[in-house]
Amino acid sequence: MSLVPSIRDLPLAERPRERLQSLGAGMLSSAELLAVILGRGVTGEPVLQSAQRLLAHFGGPSGIASASVEELSKLKGIGLAKACQLKAAFELAKRAGGIKGEYQPCIKTPEDVFQIIYPLVSDAKKEYFFCLMLDVKSRLIKVGHISAGSLDESVVHPREVFKEALSASAATVILAHNHPSGDAEPSPDDIGLSARLREAGSIMGIEVLDHIIIGGQSFTSLKRQGLL
Repeated sequence: MSLVPSIRDLPLAERPRERLQSLGAGMLSSAELLAVILGRGVTGEPVLQSAQRLLAHFGGPSGIASASVEELSKLKGIGLAKACQLKAAFELAKRAGGIKGEYQPCIKTPEDVFQIIYPLVSDAKKEYFFCLMLDVKSRLIKVGHISAGSLDESVVHPREVFKEALSASAATVILAHNHPSGDAEPSPDDIGLSARLREAGSIMGIEVLDHIIIGGQSFTSLKRQGLL
């Protein structure tokens, strides 16, 4: 069977490999991690959908880990080669069970934010809005992908931003989005949206530390510019 849809068919900000590279493996879902191992889906089925189907069939990662090569290879689009790759990956994970989890990067400067977000939007053709959630020591807990498309109050609503932050028990957040035009200068709408989100955050006890706008290979920090 031809394995056509691949990770490269996804928008850059949603590609598991790029997310793993910039955020660390610990920030990816089980389906995303599995998609990285699989590499490609089957004809007419994106690789993330194939990964989700595999997880659902075996009842999660532990079910896949305990399945035999024969059981895995019988599933649509897996085959012997993919089944062996999966078994090898889970065996390595089992052997590395005593290794501690990944280091959480500490976000201290706008440059730190740029290093994380830029790989996700470097060739994006539309705007992506992110929320970086930090703990009390400014360590990155999670990067939330809030929206895609033109940014306005109806798309980037405080409810969507802070729902994830509250769920992650974040102490502070940093906002970030890209300008596909390559111009990193904030628009009046960007400044207004930042102010509204900062006000909403103060009510919820979650401080908005900054809003980083990325355009091309440069960025603007609203905090550094005195605009937040």
